Amino acid sequence: MDCELAQQKIALFAYGELPDDQCHALEGHLTTCKRCQEEFAAVQALQQAMTLAPAQEPSPNMLAQARLRLEEALDTMPRSSWVMRIQQSMFRGVRMLGQAPVAASALLVLGLSGGSWAGYLAAGRIHPPVDATIAGPGKIANITSIIREPNTENVEVNFNRTVPETVQGSLDDPQIRELLLVGAQSQVNPGVEQNSVILLADECLAGHQCNDGPIRKALLVALRYDKDDGVRLSALNGLKPYVAEDRRVRDGVLEALMDDPDATVRSRAIELLQPVEADSSVREVLHTVASEDDNAHIRTVSQEVLDQYPHIQ
Repeated sequence: MDCELAQQKIALFAYGELPDDQCHALEGHLTTCKRCQEEFAAVQALQQAMTLAPAQEPSPNMLAQARLRLEEALDTMPRSSWVMRIQQSMFRGVRMLGQAPVAASALLVLGLSGGSWAGYLAAGRIHPPVDATIAGPGKIANITSIIREPNTENVEVNFNRTVPETVQGSLDDPQIRELLLVGAQSQVNPGVEQNSVILLADECLAGHQCNDGPIRKALLVALRYDKDDGVRLSALNGLKPYVAEDRRVRDGVLEALMDDPDATVRSRAIELLQPVEADSSVREVLHTVASEDDNAHIRTVSQEVLDQYPHIQ
């Protein structure tokens, strides 16, 4: 065995991953080659130093954000895409590499690089367009106004195709809901976006058939990205029924608690997290906020929740 081949196998040998039939040849080479002996000693020293280094635990906020964004990115990827096939192959590979530190480290580096690129591709698809198919000529261009009849379930939605059109119906009408989802993504008329989010949130809070994914996603997007404090608060309230059962919703609420600029939104997020007992990240985030947050009121409320619900895991 020459030095070039030996140095390619030294790391595998140090971690006990070199096949037995190759170990004997490498050991024989090491007994006679000073240069490779030094290389092997350096690898062993690095291995020992890594075992002594303290493990850095990610913050609860990072875990919550990463989990939410990963699920959103996966939801937007075509199921038959090459990204999905690579992802499935990597997951299968991870299960096989549990006892292979060197190969696992290489996979980690590859995964970080690939994840960054996949995240870049998915970023442009966080807000997928809603393809509304309301009966009539052409597709919907935009929503111009939304008016709710007082004390009823009826709303009037004005929208444009090639010419302005209007449709009326109950908030439970699939056609009306489709238009509200389009309105919730409006970049032209903030009033339409605000009304759409508020109406969708009110329907979900009232328990009116909001178990479908698009409405929850629309409220999560509004909670994370809308610039209006009132819209974010409405979206948060609309997500209340799903905090305990939907981890993605819970992660969105945790993210609002940690990062939202409005104290009212953050206080409401704490209230929604109180009944959640199964997710350890809830208690971790509450501990972090109670001890480190800049807002004294938020610190106090978080600590009160921890004291009131000591059984939260």
